[in-house]
Amino acid sequence: MEFVQKFITTFQFIVEGLWVTIGVTVVALAVGFVLGILAGVARVYGNKFLAGIGTTYSVVVRAVPVIVIIFILFFVISSLVDLTAFWAGSLALGFASGAYQTEIFRGALRSVSGGQMTAASAIGMSRWQAIRHIILPQALRLALPAWGNEATLVLKDSTLVFAVGVPEVLRRAEYVKARTFDPFFAYSVALLLYLALTLVTTQVLRQAENRYRLRL
Repeated sequence: MEFVQKFITTFQFIVEGLWVTIGVTVVALAVGFVLGILAGVARVYGNKFLAGIGTTYSVVVRAVPVIVIIFILFFVISSLVDLTAFWAGSLALGFASGAYQTEIFRGALRSVSGGQMTAASAIGMSRWQAIRHIILPQALRLALPAWGNEATLVLKDSTLVFAVGVPEVLRRAEYVKARTFDPFFAYSVALLLYLALTLVTTQVLRQAENRYRLRL
């Protein structure tokens, strides 16, 4: 009974950080999605200047550890702009994820037949109208499998924000360990929560992929 009670108490405390973990993940994915779309389109359809910016962003950011980006936003940028630990961590994860999403969307955009751009021009659509209404909707559907994998990676990378004090699942597990000097219960609960959240996320994304998959 003592084992069960201890586990329940630990679970009740740590599970409160689950919403913070979800919040960090959602913000990061949203920021990364916007940056990835913009940079991906710039790399495939932009002029040399825009393509250069997109390429530089993707290459440089992917070469830098995510934790370094988090520290830069939290300890440097937040001294210039009022950013809480939550927003500094979430935006940093989003900025890093955007570089990887750039490559996902770039590949998806290149997978759409070039003949569709020619056909769009033939019916009087501008280049950007064709991208927005014809190319991009197909590319987004093609990108779903790879994007789903990136989403689960961002979910697991959300643990990194504990380094700047964001009270998500891992940080709350650290609080339990420090208070009880018993890492078993703390990390076991954290493991189970991350496992459950990852499995649910994977299942939801798989259903979305099956529903919206582009039949070529």
